[in-house]
This record gives sequence, structure tokens and C-alpha cells, in this order.
Amino acid sequence: MKALKWILIVGGGLVVLVVAALLLIPLFVDVNQYKPEIEKQVSSATGRPFAIKGDLKLSLFPWAGVAFSDLHLGSPAGFKEKDLLFVKSFDARMKLLPLLSRDIQVQRFVVEGPKIVLEKDKTGRGNWEGLGKPGEKTPPGPEPKPAPKEGAEGFSLKNLVVGEFAVRNGSLLYVDAMSGSRQEVSDLTLELKDVSLDRPIRLILSALLNKMPVSAEGLIGPVGKEPGKGLIPLDMSLKAFRELTVHVKGNLQDAAADPRFDLTLALDPFSPRKVVAAIGVPFPIVTADPTALDRVSLRSKIEGNAQRVSLSDGTLELDASKLAFSVTAKDFDKPDLAFDLSLDRVDLDRYLPPASEKTDNKAMGAEKDKPAKPKKTDYTPLRKMVLDGKARVGMLKAHGMTIQDIDLKVTGRNGLIRLDPLLAKLYDGTFSAKGSVDVRQNLPGTALEFQTKAVQSNPLLQDLLQKDIIEGAADAGVSITMTGDRPEDIKKTLNGKGQFVFKDGAVKGIDLAAMVRNVTSAFRSDQAGAEKPRTDFTELMAPFTITNGVVNTDGTSLASPLIRVLATGKANLVDESLDFRVEPKFVGTLKGQEDTKERSGITVPVLVKGTFSAPSFQPDLKGMLEQQLKDRALPSPKDLLKPQEGETKPPQERLKGILKGLPGKQ
Repeated sequence: MKALKWILIVGGGLVVLVVAALLLIPLFVDVNQYKPEIEKQVSSATGRPFAIKGDLKLSLFPWAGVAFSDLHLGSPAGFKEKDLLFVKSFDARMKLLPLLSRDIQVQRFVVEGPKIVLEKDKTGRGNWEGLGKPGEKTPPGPEPKPAPKEGAEGFSLKNLVVGEFAVRNGSLLYVDAMSGSRQEVSDLTLELKDVSLDRPIRLILSALLNKMPVSAEGLIGPVGKEPGKGLIPLDMSLKAFRELTVHVKGNLQDAAADPRFDLTLALDPFSPRKVVAAIGVPFPIVTADPTALDRVSLRSKIEGNAQRVSLSDGTLELDASKLAFSVTAKDFDKPDLAFDLSLDRVDLDRYLPPASEKTDNKAMGAEKDKPAKPKKTDYTPLRKMVLDGKARVGMLKAHGMTIQDIDLKVTGRNGLIRLDPLLAKLYDGTFSAKGSVDVRQNLPGTALEFQTKAVQSNPLLQDLLQKDIIEGAADAGVSITMTGDRPEDIKKTLNGKGQFVFKDGAVKGIDLAAMVRNVTSAFRSDQAGAEKPRTDFTELMAPFTITNGVVNTDGTSLASPLIRVLATGKANLVDESLDFRVEPKFVGTLKGQEDTKERSGITVPVLVKGTFSAPSFQPDLKGMLEQQLKDRALPSPKDLLKPQEGETKPPQERLKGILKGLPGKQ
């Protein structure tokens, strides 16, 4: 007992001496005398000017603490902003003895007025570049042994208590002398409240981004006695620019070792236009409809880890459109993407550039003369991608054309992307297609097959091209291939075949019956007050082939109660030129569909030439005359014009007499 008594006395005396030392050392030792050495060491380590202009304070018991003020870490020479980092004051205090039992007790951790300035000069050099000096190279040694698995599991704490944790009146400034831009975060305040291991930690963040308010608030945790392991609940809300509100709620799992997450993301309805205006920059997209991109909202579940991310039960609303979606992405080095999309409606014309923004061909004439060399597209990511997706669209409008009930499936493996099938309803008819894009070579190869059934051609072409040129229900079957990724290359490599069939309709803007009857007036378009010409038909069939961008037809035919027409020729997609010959032939009756005019006269073939934008129509008088003479076994016009022996009349008068005997004397 006597020995134990002496042990307690000696132990108690040592504790008293240690406590006394911890109390007296800060009183008798002036730590400010070490500031020059501290500044020298930090400056040497960072390669930047460093100074603590205020007092440096140190305490050891009962709270170990350090405090200082007016700290400066400078920028390199040549920058306008003098400091890279400035701290008005810093004060941190915690108990030392409880650390021995892994009990962390922090009385306060407060940073006042921190300011970080990131500046880029006119040469593109940043004041943060080259921070610190490169360490000395150490000679190569044996590779370190991998740490045991237990080491990766982190460490456990007995307790954690933080009384006050705050960063106040902070700021972050970014200045780019190259672009002249300046972005600033000011009045930054961050507070953590109720910091412990077994209760949710409350986070409060507020700031001004370019003088517009940004804030975040919510609960994190409890984090548990082994931070970084186990489940960490999360419930946060972010507000920005008085317009944007985002909610994130869910769980983080094993954040330190094998991070996983299971979250719900909700983006309340907001206006992108108002957000951009609040930031103080022009809206980056000019749309035909100035009210487009004015309302967006988003809801989705997000699950995943470092190897896989999935979005499910997603809903995206954009203006009047609503998209339901689910997306899964995995194996990010060789992306494996699956999706399922369902869009109720979308009017893409609202989001296209307005007509005034489209390129003026005349203004761009000089650029056409000297086209810029296009950059070569790298298709490596597509070759690696694995794709499996489905999409449905209730109604889509694009370039004035309306398509309904679109249903498609797309797959991709090793650079071969297939679209099979693509189904849709199109102007009272149906549309079906399948195709593929092959990017396994340097230039992509595309193949497409499509069919239409009973599509009303007139409203389709009026919506798409603003052209009132044809009526009738259209059936079609087309198969084409092409190579390249530029329009000029695609046109030159376009090959395929197909057929269009129009039933019970009319060709508008052309009266073939009048053309072939009246050579002198049918090709004039200046007849004031005249009814718009049309050629009614029971069937218009147009089979064609495409060879290197040239569309050929040798059997396009039109049938009606009044006239039969056969057209042959070609349309060159490369130079957009036309070269067709239309041969008409009257039938017995003179009354066709909605046709009460009397039709008679010589049937004159019609030549269609010119360009796609400016076609021209003219009678083929030479071809007509040669055919008539051939049918009647008469000499050629050249022989008819030769003087005959004993003839007194001019050869021209003799030719007129012959022509009077031909059919259709008018």
C-alpha cells in the first residue's frame, strides 16, 4: 500500500508538471520570433512570397490551438493580382489528451475572409502554375509491398465533437486576360452544425456568384464511428440565381473504399433563359421561337458505382414536351449504353435557328470558292461503344413535316450501328425503315431501306417543301447506300434503286394535255387570271436507279382517262441538274378526272431541263417532227428542203403542204 501511495503521488506530480508546462510555455515563449523562419520555409516550399503580417498565437492547455491573421501567399511576378491566397484570420482549437483514445474534440475551427485569386495572363499562363518546387529525385529502390486489405478499411473513432466550424466572408476570383472574362464568388459562408458521429451533420452554404445568390443546405450522415465505411444518408437542396432549385436525397455507401450511391435527383421547373440572364451572359442558342427553352424540369433515380451508373424512372420536361427515360452506362473505357425513351411530342422547328440566321449563299460565295479543309472525324469511340436502345415519339415536327407514333430500336457492336425497325405514321399512311451505319473503316458507310403505304403526298410536300406540286396516295419502296460524312461525298457515292407509285391524284402546275395540244401557248406562264394548270391521273409510277449520285428512270409513266405519258431521263444530285423527256399520247375519251375541256391536236413531247430550283419546260418540236415523218415513211426534213427538178415553189411551201396532211392539223 505504501508503494502504491508513492506511485500515485509521483504520477500526480508528473501530470501537474505537464499541465503547468503546457500552461506556462505559451506565456514565456514568444512564438512570433519564429515567424521569419516559418515564412522562409513556406516560401521555399511553394516558390512564392509568403508572409504572416499579424500576430501568431499558440495555446496548449486545456485547448491546443493556433491562431494567426493577415496571411499572404503571393502570385509570381508579372500578374496584376498581388496575392494568390489571402486569409484575414484563422483560429483552431482542440483537446490533446482525448486524442490518445481516438476522441476528437474540436472547440472551434474558424476561417475569416479567405480570398483565392486565380489569374491567367495574356499568354495563357496561370498564377497557380508551378506552385512548389520539384522534389529531389530519389534513387530507385525495391517496389513497396502492397498494404494489407485491412489498411484500406480506414480507421475508427470513439467520438467526434465539433463546437464551431465556419468559413466566413470568403471569395474566389477568376480573371482571364486572354478572353477578358471575370468570374467571382463572393460573400462565401460555410457552416457545419451538430458535428458528431451519431447524428446528422447540418451543412449551410451561401455565396454570391457574380452578385447572384447561390446556396446549399441539408443533412449529411450520421457518418458512423468509421468514417468512409457503411451507409451515409444524404439530403441536400441547392438554390441558385433565384430560379434554380435542385434536391438530392439518398445514400452513399463505403465512400472511402468502394464508393456506391443510390440517390433521387429532382430539378424543380426553371427557365434556362432566366438563369443565363442572371449570370450576365448572352443566351448561347438563338431559336426560331424566342419562347423556346423557357421551362425545364427533371426527376430521376440515380444508382451506381465507379463501374456502372443507371438512371431510372426519369422524367424530363422541356417546354411542352415530356420525356420518360431510363439509361444505363457501364464499362466506361468501352462504353456499354442501354436506354429506353418515350417522348410524347416535340416541335423541333421551335429550336432551329430563325430564317434570318441561316447562311446566305450569296454572302458566302467567297467562302465557297475557298472551302476550309474539314477536320477528320475520329470514329474510335463509336467503334468501342456497345449500344442497345429503344425510343418512341408520339408526335414529331421537323422542317414543317409532322410524323406520328414513331417507334424505333437501335443496336451497336464493334462499329456497326443498326436501326431496325423504324416505324411511324405519316400523313394518313405508314412508314417503315431499317438501316445501318458502319464506322469500322475511316469513312462511314450507310445503308437504308424504307417503304411507305398510302401516304398523302400533297400535304406532306406542302409542309416539308412549301410546294403544291402533286396529289395522290403514295406507295414507295427504296433501297440506297452511301459512303462518307460530308454532303458532297455522300451525293457522289449514293447508289440504289426504288419505285414511287401515286394513285388517284394530279400533277399540279403542269397541264400536259394542254402542252401537247397547243405548242404555242401551253408553255407560257404569263396568262393573267388563268386557272392553275394540273394533270389528273389514275396512277403515276416512277421506278428509278441511282448510280454515283445520278438518278435514272426509263419507265416513269402516268395514266389517266385522257392521256398516257412516258418519261425517261435523269436527275444529277451532284450538280442538281435535270434532263428528262416526257412523251404523251392521247386516249379515246376526251373527258378525264375533273376535265371538261376539249383536247385535240398534235401530241408534242416535253423536255424538262434546268436545275432543281429552276426547272424549265419546252416542247420537243424536233423530236415530234422526226417521229411523225418516221411513222409516215417520209423523207427527212433535210431531204425535203432540197430543191426538186422542175419545181417552181420554194421548198418551204412544199414542207408546209406535207405538214397539213399530218394528224392534228391545228
